[in-house]
Amino acid sequence: MGKEKNPRRVAENEAMAKLRMLRTSPQKLNLVAAMIRGKKVDRALTDLTFSNKRIAQDVKKCLQSAIANAENNHGLDVDELIVAEAWVGKNLVLKRGRPRARGRFGALRKPFSELTIKVREIEEQA
Repeated sequence: MGKEKNPRRVAENEAMAKLRMLRTSPQKLNLVAAMIRGKKVDRALTDLTFSNKRIAQDVKKCLQSAIANAENNHGLDVDELIVAEAWVGKNLVLKRGRPRARGRFGALRKPFSELTIKVREIEEQA
């Protein structure tokens, strides 16, 4: 008499991974996410490995997690995977401040982001 199984949130030939509370602005993170959208996963991993952006290593970790989910949980072929979607969302913003001249207060916003990567298996064209 247990609960029914949850339906899959992605298609049968897809897998995804989500990374929350990344300490960078969504705008900066989206630059790195745009770099890998639509690429084959091995090419995307290479690009992230040699990127000069600090947040690229966290994006690489999320992509590796999506690849592992595809292989272990859904039985997809790793060599046929592409980065179907990579989107960025806002998360909380720490509000800090700094004293300024003449008794004023300078607001500092320290934003957090979240990243979702969806990989899809493509059929080999003959």
